[in-house]
Amino acid sequence: MGHRRRHRSFLIMSKKELFQPQQFRTPLSRARGMGASRHGVSHFITERVSGLALAPLTVWGVYSALKQVRAPHDVVVQWMAQPVNAVLLSLLLIAALVHLQSAVQVVIEDYIERFTTKTALVIGNLFVCVLAGAVGVFSILKVALTVTGAH
Repeated sequence: MGHRRRHRSFLIMSKKELFQPQQFRTPLSRARGMGASRHGVSHFITERVSGLALAPLTVWGVYSALKQVRAPHDVVVQWMAQPVNAVLLSLLLIAALVHLQSAVQVVIEDYIERFTTKTALVIGNLFVCVLAGAVGVFSILKVALTVTGAH
């Protein structure tokens, strides 16, 4: 009879209880809504939002780059000095680097087993992406502000 009850209760479990059994989660993880990795869905959301931002920015970037391919240097510099283009170019760079950093971090966390190696690679990944973003945005602003005469 006990076996039948257990089986019967299994049949009337909700889909959420079936696929996310509460007995495998700690009370704190249930309260915070976080899984075993202790950081919830932040990487998932970061990748989706940055990917969503990258879609129109990449279309704009490719279109703009194709228009500037055969243009002389001074025309390209004047194009980059326009505020809308400088801002969109900076946003494209930042969104791409945020997306890259998050995606590479997930790969490192999934495939590197040693804690010290994993930690060093995650920190190095963050450092490289932040450095690339700072240099890129500085370069865009330097070109844009030099052309307009604001020194």
